[in-house]
Amino acid sequence: MSVVAGLDCIVAVTGLAFEARLAGCVAVVSDGVRTPALLQKAISSGVRGILSFGVCGGLSPHLAPGQWVVASSILLGEEAHFPHQQWSQRLSAMLPRSIQGPILAVEQLVSSAKHKPELYARTGAIAVDMESHFAAKVAAAHNLPFASCRVVIDPAHRRLPPAALLNLRPGGAIDLRAVVQSVIRRPGQLPDLLRLAIDAFRAQSALRRGRALLGPTLLVPEA
Repeated sequence: MSVVAGLDCIVAVTGLAFEARLAGCVAVVSDGVRTPALLQKAISSGVRGILSFGVCGGLSPHLAPGQWVVASSILLGEEAHFPHQQWSQRLSAMLPRSIQGPILAVEQLVSSAKHKPELYARTGAIAVDMESHFAAKVAAAHNLPFASCRVVIDPAHRRLPPAALLNLRPGGAIDLRAVVQSVIRRPGQLPDLLRLAIDAFRAQSALRRGRALLGPTLLVPEA
């Protein structure tokens, strides 16, 4: 868990260290099956809501890098979890060019440009992430408001190069040394990696602008 000093009334669930820093509140960086326990610890002192915040992969062909997605539902297998309606509406109204739609929960990054359209057609989800389902489940178990707002980092037509699929360092930091070693071993991935870097810059810029618009309360409704 990465806990960022600041607000103690909202818990943000993220996948990367920079997302946790940007959230500006108590932040839990997802750590696979350990994530629910980390979330339980984070909310033990009492919170007003749980927000899934960070980047996502695009499944809809209409989503571009840097575009906000506010979840209308979180799809996990045969399950569907529904965010707090008023909170989601507030997020949609405030975040520029945001689109509401289902987000698909996955355990591994969806790297194939062929697989993304298949998931879009089969599930109807417009985006995919690896964290929102943890937030949704824990929030439901504790009767807390939940919402998910994510920025597209890789669009549906973009394939992820091998260097982007490496395991993160503890706390959600990117292992730059491992990335460099991957490129040395497989230099043909460099064009895809450079395109991803450009998309990532757009996504990070959108996250910073959007976070500033959400203010200190992250627009969570009053209890």
